[in-house]
Amino acid sequence: MPQEPTKGLVSSRPAIHVGGEEVPRLKVDLNNLSITEDISGLYRCEASFNNLGDVNKTSDYLYFDRRILDFGKSLEIKRDDNTLFNGRIMAIEANYPAGQASEIGVLAEDRFQDLRMTRRTRTFEDVSDADVFNQIANDHGLSPSVNVDGPTYKVLAQVNQSDLAFMRERARAIDAEAWMTGSTLNVKTRSNRNGGTLTLTRGSDLREFKVLADLASQRTSVTVNGWDVSSKAGLQFEATESAISPELNGDRSGVSILQSAVGARKEAVAHTVPLNSQEAQAVAESFFKMSARQFVVGSGVAETSSSLRVGATVDLRNLGPLFNGKYYVTEVVHLFDSVKGLRTEFCAERPGIGNS
Repeated sequence: MPQEPTKGLVSSRPAIHVGGEEVPRLKVDLNNLSITEDISGLYRCEASFNNLGDVNKTSDYLYFDRRILDFGKSLEIKRDDNTLFNGRIMAIEANYPAGQASEIGVLAEDRFQDLRMTRRTRTFEDVSDADVFNQIANDHGLSPSVNVDGPTYKVLAQVNQSDLAFMRERARAIDAEAWMTGSTLNVKTRSNRNGGTLTLTRGSDLREFKVLADLASQRTSVTVNGWDVSSKAGLQFEATESAISPELNGDRSGVSILQSAVGARKEAVAHTVPLNSQEAQAVAESFFKMSARQFVVGSGVAETSSSLRVGATVDLRNLGPLFNGKYYVTEVVHLFDSVKGLRTEFCAERPGIGNS
């Protein structure tokens, strides 16, 4: 008589859904899985499966008929009914290793692949970046969820760029991040992203962690110069530590440590040409925050959770007073193989260090 599964034990093999339906056979045949998400967007998945087995009482290839795995079909990876990936199959590969059964692999991407494969040259007049993001969403039949601040521009030009590349460029200019949730295009500033908080403890659900606090990329200020066309006057804006202070959570910033340990290290951004004071401020603060956030950068391995996503905050514990605290997740890679099972590698950053 079969026994009931022991409560508290969870299979390390994720469930595989193709075309909206779970395919239990793929879960058994799964050899390797890699799901990657980073802060620049485009969630992608690579999965390989055993492709040799019993077909009509003979040994034959299992998936080459394309009835299950086929181009354009939706691919969803789940664990405990929580989605780790949702996208569409864009490539199929085969592997014939020496002395081993043949494998079939699929490569899938989220809806950002629509934007990646569309290249244009066009201009936008009298628009904000929010207007541009909404337009791109409408162009691809996506639902926009946009929450960004920024100036209004006389002209923005997309010159022989994919929609994805142009959107990333505009998002960086105003310290925003873009990502997909199903068919919703999200573009929000880091403070508005609200990816949730997950506590990870060394010796428990945090298996490994390595962290570096480095002053090399820090600057005490970033200055941007431009020309105000309407008033025919020069522009200048200087971003300082106040731009990053809301993200410090009581830590001491790399900016202040640089100032006290080495001295002032100022940066001037020369390749942008802001045309009003709002543009100058947006560019200066975006560049300043980008470098300040990379003062403390860590990478680790944790137990897999659907809550461990780019944009989430991880509260890391049992690391000592310097490196305990909250980090912003910038990259996540969910991995599976038959030796180590399911686990998640991640990268995270913070602009400050704890007080010893």
